Amino acid sequence: MFADETELIQRIAVALIRRKERMGVAESCTGGLIGAACTSLSGSSQWFERGVVSYSDQSKTELLGVPPALITLNGSVSEAVATHMARGLLAHAPLDWALAVTGIAGPTGGSEGKPVGTVWLALAHGCEMVRVWREQFQGDRHAVRLATVHAGLAALCEAVEERES
Repeated sequence: MFADETELIQRIAVALIRRKERMGVAESCTGGLIGAACTSLSGSSQWFERGVVSYSDQSKTELLGVPPALITLNGSVSEAVATHMARGLLAHAPLDWALAVTGIAGPTGGSEGKPVGTVWLALAHGCEMVRVWREQFQGDRHAVRLATVHAGLAALCEAVEERES
C-alpha cells in the first residue's frame, strides 16, 4: 500500500464513522487487495463490514447473485457484471456502501475488445448506483491491480465526502 491509499482510507474512515455508515467490497481482479488496504487501518471494524473475493464466475453467481446468463452475454469483465456485483453485495450484507471491481490484470486473458488492463468498477450507496466506470490501466499484473485499488478507493472517498457536504 502506498501513502496515497493510506490517506484515502483515513479520509474514508473518518467520513463513514461520522455518518455511522459501513462499507464492503466485492473484488475479482484485485483478489482482496482493497479489503486488505481498508483493514490495514486500526479500528477499521467500525466502518468496514466485509470483503468478498469472487474470482470465478461461479462465485460471482453464488456469493453475489450475478445471473449466469448475464455473465455469458456480457463476459465477467463488463459494466453489467460490476453493477450486479455491487448490488449483490448490498443485498447480502448490512452495508451502506459497496465497491465492486472486475477486470483483466494479465498478462493473459485479454482480447481485442477487452485488452489486459481493462477494469470495470461499480460504486453503490443504498439502492443507488453512484458510479459505474471503465478504466484501461497500463503495466504488468501488479501495476494493474494497484491502479484498480487506487481508482476504487479514490472514487469511494470522493463520493463519501461529497455526501457529507
